[in-house]
Amino acid sequence: MVTCKFNRESRLLTPDHFKNVFNNATRFSSQHFTILITQNKNDENRLGLAIAKKRVKLAVQRNRIKRLVRESFRLNNENLPNIDMVVMVKSGIDKLDNQDINQQITSIWRKIDRRYKK
Repeated sequence: MVTCKFNRESRLLTPDHFKNVFNNATRFSSQHFTILITQNKNDENRLGLAIAKKRVKLAVQRNRIKRLVRESFRLNNENLPNIDMVVMVKSGIDKLDNQDINQQITSIWRKIDRRYKK
């Protein structure tokens, strides 16, 4: 059984962390996601979420998307290189069901893994 965690060290916390990713980003995207990543010097991958109210109107839907992305990150964290990432969404994602969202985010994790093989 895989025991993964999503704790404080797994998150981008400060505006400086986010700014660093936005300024030095490599972009990966799918139909409804854009993920900006930069390599870091930590031993831990870090995730930041930027789910805009402009793209997903209802807080319930924004929170659902955040939950799904965090869980997918937690399960796939050990397969990713040492990176900081910010996940952003595109309009229409709130119409997708959980399975479609998981498929899209998982395909992006695979792209990142292939690009940055350890």
